[in-house]
Amino acid sequence: MLRLFLSPPPIPPPPLSTRQSHRRRLLPLLRCSPQLPSHGFADELGRLLVLLPQEMKRKLEAQPELEDLVEVVMDLGRRPLARFPSGDIVLSDFPISSEDVHHAASQVGDFAADNRAGISRTLHRISAIRNRKGGIVGLTCRVGRAVPGSANMLRDLVKDGGSLLLIGPPGVGKTTVIRDIARILADDYMKRVMIVDTSNEIGGDGDIPHPGIGNARRLQVPNPDMQHKVLIEAVENHMPEVIVIDEVGTKLEAMAASTIAQRGIQLVATAHGVTIENLLMNPSLEMLVGGVQSVTLGDEEASRRGVQKTVLERKGPSTFTCAAEIISKTKLQVHRSLEATVDALLAGRSPIFEVCKLDSNESMNDILHVQTESSNGVDALLEDDVTVEDNFLKNDETITLNTSSLESAEKITESSSEARAGFHLFVYGITETSVLQAIKQLGMEEDVGITDNISEADAFLSLHSKLKKNSQIQSVVKSRGIAIHVTKTSSLMQITKAIRALTNGRVKRFKEFEPEATMTSLEKNDALEEARLAIEQVVIPKEEQVQLLPRPSCIISMQIELIERYKLKWEKVGREPHFSLCILPLPLDTKEKGPLYQVVDTGSELEDMFSLDDMSSSQNGVARLPLLPD
Repeated sequence: MLRLFLSPPPIPPPPLSTRQSHRRRLLPLLRCSPQLPSHGFADELGRLLVLLPQEMKRKLEAQPELEDLVEVVMDLGRRPLARFPSGDIVLSDFPISSEDVHHAASQVGDFAADNRAGISRTLHRISAIRNRKGGIVGLTCRVGRAVPGSANMLRDLVKDGGSLLLIGPPGVGKTTVIRDIARILADDYMKRVMIVDTSNEIGGDGDIPHPGIGNARRLQVPNPDMQHKVLIEAVENHMPEVIVIDEVGTKLEAMAASTIAQRGIQLVATAHGVTIENLLMNPSLEMLVGGVQSVTLGDEEASRRGVQKTVLERKGPSTFTCAAEIISKTKLQVHRSLEATVDALLAGRSPIFEVCKLDSNESMNDILHVQTESSNGVDALLEDDVTVEDNFLKNDETITLNTSSLESAEKITESSSEARAGFHLFVYGITETSVLQAIKQLGMEEDVGITDNISEADAFLSLHSKLKKNSQIQSVVKSRGIAIHVTKTSSLMQITKAIRALTNGRVKRFKEFEPEATMTSLEKNDALEEARLAIEQVVIPKEEQVQLLPRPSCIISMQIELIERYKLKWEKVGREPHFSLCILPLPLDTKEKGPLYQVVDTGSELEDMFSLDDMSSSQNGVARLPLLPD
C-alpha cells in the first residue's frame, strides 16, 4: 500500500507592520528587565493607605501635609491617630474595632517573631501589638522613605573603606541614612555591598528588594535571633567588600561584627543610643567601641598622669573606625576617630567631634568653633570657623570641642558670648567641668568665661603634663602674649588657685573664701607646701626672693609662722583682702619689735600639723619640715 506523507503547510510570516509592532512591545521589556520598575513615593504611600478604612483614608488624603506623614496608629477601642512632624491628627471619632485591625493585618505579609511585617517592595513597616493569647490588638503603620542624598555628609567617611557606626534614638532617621550609604557604596563606588536586613527595613518586604538600595544585595534573616549567624554566612558565602547591618542590639551580634571587622571587611551599622557614652555603659554593646576594663597604675605612672591609681581604659581596638551621632535629620555629630573619642571619655577629657549641619538648600554649613588637642591641629586654634565640606581633617588630626553633646555645645557658645565683656579663659588639658566648678566657687560666673578661640583669650590655663609635650602650642600661646598658668594636677584646689592668680587685679568680683573653720586640710597643706618648696629650692640655695600665690588671711598667718621657723624675712605684696607674701633671702632680725603684718591668732594649729620631733637638720643648718602630701 502506498502511503503519502504530507508535511503541513508552512505558516505564513506575519505582516511587516505586525512584526515591527511586536518588536516595539518587547524592546522596553528587555531593556527594563535588569532594573526594577520605578514607583513614585505617592504610589508607595497609596499602598499603605489601602490598609485603612475608607472614612479614615479619605480624611487622611485630604490633609495638606500628607507627604510628611510619619505613621498611623490603630489601637483596639481607641480613636485612630495620624502622626505628622507638626503634631497628631485624629482620623475618626469612632474607636477602632477588631474588624478594622484584622482587615489591615490581612493586607500585609506574615508577622515575624519580632511582630513586624511589611508591604511587598515598599519600605513601610507594620508593627503589631498582641495580647496574651497572641491576638493582634494594635497596629503601628510606619511610613518608609528612600531619601537619596541623606548620607552626603557621611560620604567622605566611608569612601576610603572606614567602618562607620550610626548612633541615635528611635525615629531620628538612622535606617534612612544607612540605606543611602549602601546605595552610594554600591552604585557610586562600585563595591560589593551585602545588606543583612533583619527586619526588612532597609530593603523592604518581599523577595525583591526596594530600588532605594541600588545595586546592593540583600540577605533576609528568618529569625531575629539568627542575625549573628547570617552575618558570618554573608562573609563566607558571598565575598562582600561591605556589610551593612541594621540595629546591632545583642552581645552575639556585637561579637559577630567584631569578627567581621577583623577579617578586613568594611562595616556600616546602626545602634540605639543618644551618645557614645551610652554604648560604653551598655555591657552588650561596649565591644563595638573596644570594651572597657579597669587598670591599676603604679605610683609613678599615676603621679605622672595626675590621676588615681585605678582608672578605666579601652580594652582593645574598636570595631568601627568612626562614628556619627544623629542629633536630628539636619544635624550630625561626627567622631572621625572612635578610639580617640573613647580614650578621651574614659580619661575624663572632652571628646573629639565635629558638628555637621545642613542648611535649607541641603548643602554643607559651617560647624561650631573648635579647639585642638594635639600638635597636628594647632593652626585650627587661630581660625574662627571650620567648614565641613572643604576642610575635613585627617584621622591623625584631633580637633576637640569642649562638649560631649550638642546641648552642652550650645551652652558653651552661650557662656562664651556672655563673657565677651569680661575675662576670657582658654583651657587646655583640663576638663571643662572642673574649671566651671572652680569659677563658680570663686563667684565669678558673670565675669569669667571659657572660650574656644585662643584669639579671644585673656589667659591660658593648662595641665603641666599636657603642655610640656606640645611645644607648638606653647609657641602659639607665647606669640599671643597672654597670661599663662600651668597646674601640676587637675584637682579643684589647684584649678581654683590658678584662676585666682590669673584674674587677680583684673576681675574685682571675688567671692570671699569660707572662714578657717570650714577650710579643708588640703588647702592648708597646699599653701604650706608651696612656702616650704619656695624656701628650700629657691630662697636658701639661690638667695632669690619668691612671691607666693594670694591666700586668705587665715592661711597667710600659717605661712608667716612657717617662714619665721626658717629664720627668714617676709613682706606683704598687694592690697587686702587679696594679697600674698614675698619671702626674702634675708635673715630674720629677732630684735625687731613686731612684724610688718598683724598675724591672726591661729592657736596651736601649726604646732599640731608639724611636730618638732619630726624635723631633721638640713645641709644649710635650717630645720627641714617633712614632705607634705600633694
